[in-house]
Amino acid sequence: MSDVRKPWLPPRWFIRLAWSVHRGLYRFSGGRVGLWRPKPGKWGAMRLTTSGRRTGQPRSVILGYLEDGPNLVTMAMNGWGDGEPAWWLNLLAHPDASVQLAGGSHPVRARAAVDTERDRLWQRWREIDKDLDAYAALRSSPTAVVVLEPRAGQG
Repeated sequence: MSDVRKPWLPPRWFIRLAWSVHRGLYRFSGGRVGLWRPKPGKWGAMRLTTSGRRTGQPRSVILGYLEDGPNLVTMAMNGWGDGEPAWWLNLLAHPDASVQLAGGSHPVRARAAVDTERDRLWQRWREIDKDLDAYAALRSSPTAVVVLEPRAGQG
């Protein structure tokens, strides 16, 4: 993809600060601010809680997502920086997790989308963000498209 232009990204410290402020607003408001459902042409925000791969302790992060039938779809993009985000490494070790959506909490099981499913879901994200391919090109490894499937039981 040589015709992909290099997109502008704010400095890494700013990206981390913005997400920290978002998490802080969520905590300060008792969860009333910071999560929203996707709308046509826009992503939503969810809170994902994983088990730490080394400690087993709960670890939470707020992520953008799309709905795909009963599944939730996000990307392990690490702010478009190199390296895998810790939450994705946690899910690779312990795929059972829970998500807090604007409408409540749900237990999920994570997996990476592959082949035609990954292509289809990537295209859905591309419809929301026209610069998706350019952002992904900033990473030295492919960006995992993560599918969170509902599961029965407690989260």
